[in-house]
Amino acid sequence: MITIKDIAKEAQVSEGTVDRVLHNRGGVSKKTEARIKKILKHHNFTVNPIASALAMKNKYVIATLIPEHNDLDLFWKSPHLGILKGAEDVKSFGVQVTNFGYNQYDPNSYLNTFNALLETNPTAVIMVPNFSTETKKIVNQLESLNIPYLFVNIDIDGFNNIAFVGQDSYKAGYIAGKLMHLSLPKPDAFLIIQARHNITKNNAVSNRIKGFNDFFIKNNLNSTTQTLKIENLDSSNETREKINSYLKRHPEIKGVFVPSSRIYIVVDCMEQDYLNQLECIGFDNTPQNIACLQHDKVSFLISQKPFDQGYEAIRLLTEYLLKNEILNPKHYVPIDILIKENVKYNERHEFNIVDK
Repeated sequence: MITIKDIAKEAQVSEGTVDRVLHNRGGVSKKTEARIKKILKHHNFTVNPIASALAMKNKYVIATLIPEHNDLDLFWKSPHLGILKGAEDVKSFGVQVTNFGYNQYDPNSYLNTFNALLETNPTAVIMVPNFSTETKKIVNQLESLNIPYLFVNIDIDGFNNIAFVGQDSYKAGYIAGKLMHLSLPKPDAFLIIQARHNITKNNAVSNRIKGFNDFFIKNNLNSTTQTLKIENLDSSNETREKINSYLKRHPEIKGVFVPSSRIYIVVDCMEQDYLNQLECIGFDNTPQNIACLQHDKVSFLISQKPFDQGYEAIRLLTEYLLKNEILNPKHYVPIDILIKENVKYNERHEFNIVDK
């Protein structure tokens, strides 16, 4: 028996798009609608009114709790758009998705936004656990209410989350170390630049740093690393002064590793003479970082597939709600190494999705 999934695959569209055509909800181009209707007619496909009624009756509500994004920090836009795409695709299964955003630098915003989320009585929650202490409080409330929850992007041990979707941060950092060594095979000194707010609050960042350092330790290499901690990693004159002063005092540094999506700020703050002499490696294919890669300011970017993280989180949690099972509790996304020559093939189609 042919299903909506089969129709979607043949039409090369999402299941949500087929559902829109079936129920005349609009939002689909005339050309796509005509193609879908032709396939539906070819297969004599009709909506099962009983199954449709059951789907509407068994309504699940997934609430998401992820950091807000802005023009200076676009990373979190990608998982948000992945969530929107996933929400569209699971509508036909009776799943509704509501989204809540918090200030990633403010633990009070994290807690207050969660409290607003909880008032909507969600069936399940997808969350980015940005602060360990506050996450414990949030998780205690979810578990007391028997609300299942899934972690995205940041993996923290010791909790009963049904799954984690994101990058293997340690392995990604280890790969960054290997890339640095391949670029600079002689024993050298490397600088790790991180914001102070990431030092204890973001396990993903700390795991990347550990992986980076472990590459040199485990391979008995004599290269050394130093760390520059900046209170607020922005493009201010204070940040410029700190970075350039440090590089002036430490001429032995040959490479810079930024274990976050802010490498574009670091290289934009560097004086050109330093930038010409350094190998720079960072994370995430945000538009600003890609521009740095294309202009030879950055040697490598490691992508953690943020769009896929949001989309897969919705898909996995929907499967759990419908089937009460999770086949893979650690769902690691691919670790993509981007260079100037291949970055254009890693197109960001997700930005074509309308952010409502």
